Amino acid sequence: MNTGVRQRRAAATRTKLIAAGLALAERTGLADMSVNLIVAEAGVAKGTFFHHFGDRSEFLLALHTEFHDRVFAVIEQSIAGMAPGRDRLLATANAYLDECLRHRGVRALLLEARVDPTIIGAIASRNKVVIERTSPDFAAMGWVHPEPSAAMWNSAVVESALLELDAGGHRPEVRAALAQFIASQVTHG
Repeated sequence: MNTGVRQRRAAATRTKLIAAGLALAERTGLADMSVNLIVAEAGVAKGTFFHHFGDRSEFLLALHTEFHDRVFAVIEQSIAGMAPGRDRLLATANAYLDECLRHRGVRALLLEARVDPTIIGAIASRNKVVIERTSPDFAAMGWVHPEPSAAMWNSAVVESALLELDAGGHRPEVRAALAQFIASQVTHG
């Protein structure tokens, strides 16, 4: 078997393991997601898991990355062609919140995992990207401090996702409150 075929098979197996983890996340919490359960769901041998992931923490990082890559793709699609500003911020927030609700189990699992040092680093990196992507929206609205505003906005959106997750669904009043936060232009220093 040539190297290209082996690499494709290895990538397919890794993808299968991640898909199994995402599916399990919808049914089980972090404490119940064992390597044995993951490999059973994926239909592979236990050693295969450790060939692709050094440990459970590395696997959780892969789940975190896959979930957020998918969310970012949905967000990018929902804001394509929109000019920076309030409407784009709200579209971004709503797309994020909707995806978190669509994948409640995954989001809940990742919340449980956020005490893991590997996940903490990934969260910090992702937040930095979000701030870079949303700062232009605050600048377009004339906010004096776009980067800190984007950081606080990101925190508010994540907290909104937690509120909706706890409530078990969409909360219009939470989304209205988010919109209210950016309803007026702030121009003072």
